[in-house]
Amino acid sequence: MSDNDSHPFSTATGADVRVRFCPSPTGTPHVGLIRTALFNWAYARHTGGKLIFRIEDTDASRDSEESYAMILDALRWLRLDWDEGIDVGGPHGPYRQSQRYDIYRDLIERLKASGHIYESFATGEEIEARNVSLGRDPKLGYDNFERDLTDDQKAAYRAEGREPALRLRVPDTDLSFDDLVRGEITFPAGSFSDFVVVRPNGHPLYTFVNPVDDALMGVTHVLRGEDLLSSTPRQIALYHALIDAGVTTFVPRFGHLPYVMGEGNKKLSKRDPESNLFHHRDRGFIPEGLVNYLALLGWSLSHDRDVFSIDELVAAFDVADVNPNPARFDQKKAESINGDHIRLLEVGDFAERTVPYLVAAGVLTEPLTDAQRTVLDQAAPLVQERVQLLGETPGMLGFLFTDFASLVVEDDARASLPDNAGEVLAASIGALELVREDEWTHEAIESALRDALVEALGLKPRVAFGPLRVAVSGRRVSPPLFESMEILGKTESIARLDALSASLGAPEA
Repeated sequence: MSDNDSHPFSTATGADVRVRFCPSPTGTPHVGLIRTALFNWAYARHTGGKLIFRIEDTDASRDSEESYAMILDALRWLRLDWDEGIDVGGPHGPYRQSQRYDIYRDLIERLKASGHIYESFATGEEIEARNVSLGRDPKLGYDNFERDLTDDQKAAYRAEGREPALRLRVPDTDLSFDDLVRGEITFPAGSFSDFVVVRPNGHPLYTFVNPVDDALMGVTHVLRGEDLLSSTPRQIALYHALIDAGVTTFVPRFGHLPYVMGEGNKKLSKRDPESNLFHHRDRGFIPEGLVNYLALLGWSLSHDRDVFSIDELVAAFDVADVNPNPARFDQKKAESINGDHIRLLEVGDFAERTVPYLVAAGVLTEPLTDAQRTVLDQAAPLVQERVQLLGETPGMLGFLFTDFASLVVEDDARASLPDNAGEVLAASIGALELVREDEWTHEAIESALRDALVEALGLKPRVAFGPLRVAVSGRRVSPPLFESMEILGKTESIARLDALSASLGAPEA
């Protein structure tokens, strides 16, 4: 019987597929981590299978409840739901490793009884000294020499006050697997030695609890980062032991997802601002845009299409189509795709999504007044076509929620004013005063100003309307000028032109 016959890999397809996302709650969610969650989610949804969400929180020195809450926040913000696990429940709980120690202790005893794990008393110094004595590199590592310690030898170590670690008895054969992303990979016999799965204090290590949880939860496909590839043969070795002990009947399929790179083609570091998922939310990414872009970090819908919906992602995603090469996080491309998704929103939805950013910037206060809501509804279509991030909307809309006396003219806008700005403002005021209040529409405003500035003064539109934009918005770049003046109303619009004119010492109209 071949090893693959006795330790078969999963053949699950369709609804039988079970994947998992199992982060450690350390720090702020990283885009690489969330990309892994997305690919697991998309594969589960594409196949009709199940996504399990559990938390690996056995490192008390690094794990935090704050980070745990942020992971939940991140998944919920991006609308990546799960079928079993944290806050959902299921038949294989609990779903936090810190609550599963009784389960691990039972399995440790079973694997000791079956001979798959054994007691190891050697210290690091003794392992190095043994290698030296045998003429080997002292850093070569453990050589499995304690596999067959006698009871008397164990008793002698204990008499010295030593407590043993527990090591897994690694198969003395090649370990091969067909990586879903990278193809066939083989780790030759002897590539690694028997490794510690339980510390002398009885605390099981990640190399034990991670595969054990996968086995007990029936995980059929493990989709995880490329940085974990080197640990895969150890996981497979442990799976062989778990199958022999009757804990499970198969080894899951593995797929190792490509690195996410940052600037200079270096692996994206937690220190890089673009690695912080919430940095992107704070700047105004919407879930649809960021999910779309994260999906492109190693996968594509087609060679000529970068913008797609979440439903289209689910319909097309297959882990076999993931590119094994590193994917670079391109901030400009991410923002462009986000802008495309902003433009796909219903205008009312877009307006509502701007509110938290407008409130955070002090432009609005909640609850919005009826007057503020009216202005926002009128102004939203003017900026929806012009922004790539929701965080740009306070700068674009803020001038509509203040009055002429409080409007701040930005320095660069004032510096852009031409020498004839006073003349332009005076002519504009004179023309606008002739527009009737009940005819104050953007069409009427544009017509009056073109007659007064372009036709009468012979100015080019850019020269003619630049000072008006500065006067009305305080900025060089703003939503469409005439529509903005319609929203502000006749009195407020003329007051703003007067205010800038007076600050320039320009002649009155």
